[in-house]
Amino acid sequence: MRSIFASPWDGFTERSCIVTVCNNLGSKPNGDGRVAMNFRLLIKGGTVVDGSGAAAYPSDVRVSGGRITEIGQALSSTVGERVIDATGCYVTPGFIESHNHWDGGVWWAPNMEPLPAYGITTSINGNCGFSMAPAPKNPEDRQSIIEIFNFFEDIPEEPMEKNVPWDWETWSEYKASMLRNVTVPVNFAAFCGHIPMRLYVMGQEAWTRAATSDEIQKMCALLDDALAAGALGLSSNQLDHDKFERPLPSQLADDAEYRALLEVVARYDGATFQVVVDHFFHMTGPKQVERLGRMAKETGARMHWLGLPTLKYALEGGKPSALLHEQFKAEGGAEIWTAYHHVSPTSVINFGRSLVFAQNGNPVWQEVVNAKTWDEKSALLTDPDWLARARVAWDQDTYSHSYLRDSTKLTFKESESGWGPVGITLADYIEQSGIAHPSDALADWVFKNGAESVVHKQSLPNDDDAMLAMFRDSRSVGNVSDGGAHGKMFCGNGDNVLLLTEYVRDRAILSIEEAVHVMTGKLAYFFGLNDRGLIEQGKVADIAVFNLAEIERRPEEKIWDVLDGKGGRTYRYTRAPAPMRLTLVNGVPIFDNGAFTGRFPGDFIGPEQSMVLAMAAE
Repeated sequence: MRSIFASPWDGFTERSCIVTVCNNLGSKPNGDGRVAMNFRLLIKGGTVVDGSGAAAYPSDVRVSGGRITEIGQALSSTVGERVIDATGCYVTPGFIESHNHWDGGVWWAPNMEPLPAYGITTSINGNCGFSMAPAPKNPEDRQSIIEIFNFFEDIPEEPMEKNVPWDWETWSEYKASMLRNVTVPVNFAAFCGHIPMRLYVMGQEAWTRAATSDEIQKMCALLDDALAAGALGLSSNQLDHDKFERPLPSQLADDAEYRALLEVVARYDGATFQVVVDHFFHMTGPKQVERLGRMAKETGARMHWLGLPTLKYALEGGKPSALLHEQFKAEGGAEIWTAYHHVSPTSVINFGRSLVFAQNGNPVWQEVVNAKTWDEKSALLTDPDWLARARVAWDQDTYSHSYLRDSTKLTFKESESGWGPVGITLADYIEQSGIAHPSDALADWVFKNGAESVVHKQSLPNDDDAMLAMFRDSRSVGNVSDGGAHGKMFCGNGDNVLLLTEYVRDRAILSIEEAVHVMTGKLAYFFGLNDRGLIEQGKVADIAVFNLAEIERRPEEKIWDVLDGKGGRTYRYTRAPAPMRLTLVNGVPIFDNGAFTGRFPGDFIGPEQSMVLAMAAE
């Protein structure tokens, strides 16, 4: 098992990036009155890609007091300054993860591994209408929030219930609790979620009806509290159905509710209304983009919708949304941006906790996942009636575009029991076992191998032209991932590096300036983080230093650091370092000399303002 504190990478035994320590470090007071180290650094000999999209140029960069203090060629070091030889390296702003779900994980996995090793300096959370606040007072309603995080984002229930204090109700109180209790290595920002807001005000009726005018006003007050405290905006969900096939509470919101909430968003400079829409399951995306986009225009609220299809199979169904995207840009007025990701969705299945079957139109196989004990799961897997229903669901209900329908695209990756076989496809297993139907064959394999066995589902391919159009679009939000979520399904963490390796280095269809801009300056502008995102004198020193020839999105590997609520730990997937040569957050090294440094300088940030989250003692 690899340590969660030190992360050396295989095959890299000699440092070409020379580090010189000239003298002791100074100190400066943090915003909360504690003393934090003042790292004085001179990054020499690198090529600066400043995040604006402008041409790269050779230059040195000086950092002090958490800020970029000087940029120029042949700068001389001063006494007390650490010199970093960045020859052969790019020096860029730190990368911004525009769509994460670390909301729960920071309470029990504050290292946020492997983000520091991949140059990530800011994590955007509270997405998809899911946030930790407002937190309903009623235990049943609060449990609904925990279960939503568990089902949709694979955030384990046990630590959510036992490690999170839940000592807040409003979003501002949640932020105050974070400031008291949590330290993180990267900057943390978050939306206020529509779903917990509805549950706070309406209780379990949030699942079944529209809100009254009085309830809408209470939601507006909660949102006003959040935005005043520095929330990025309001996030909502017009995509998902839960494990009981219920549309999530935000989908019960009528136009009056959305309009009132958007009017609150419009009052705050830099705030955004984010909504996830459906171009995959029920194909309601175009209708919701039209509906909510018009209301955003009318209220003056900036809107951010996820996401314009870039997968090959979805392009045709997404054409109406693509046309709306162009129409909204041409009309002017309130800004409407669309989001995308350069990596296909989650592609790993386990049978203890997974939403893959539900989100691919197969509710019968989801019954196995939803069953709480192995006895219940194994009873289903061997029950003739369930097997018959599962065959029908496999053939008739599973979406036609899903790779669950193609046995050659499903590979047995890991066996919990060790029975096996692994490393072969479901199609191979059908041939070897003589079990004719793929659903029966999968049931046989899972029964013999256990619920924590893993099947890899091949990812659906992106369309290059659609991807390049999004990279270069003036109103697009890139570097979307689900980092911090789906620990046992694995997606998101480290995907940012693929933009630099696959698209820039290996295929040469995107310039380094374009790729860095997509993940830094453009996102900082969009989220209103105006003091960072660029290599510019006076900006906050969130910086990544890397050699393009050295970095890769490393293969996934298991790490056993998730509390299981029973006195032990269970696993999640992570990656070995890319590696970055150096990652700075607020001028403090968080990844250095091939390892996580154990420093936690992350700030709690929001539009137009930044508050110190915490800094661990050096």
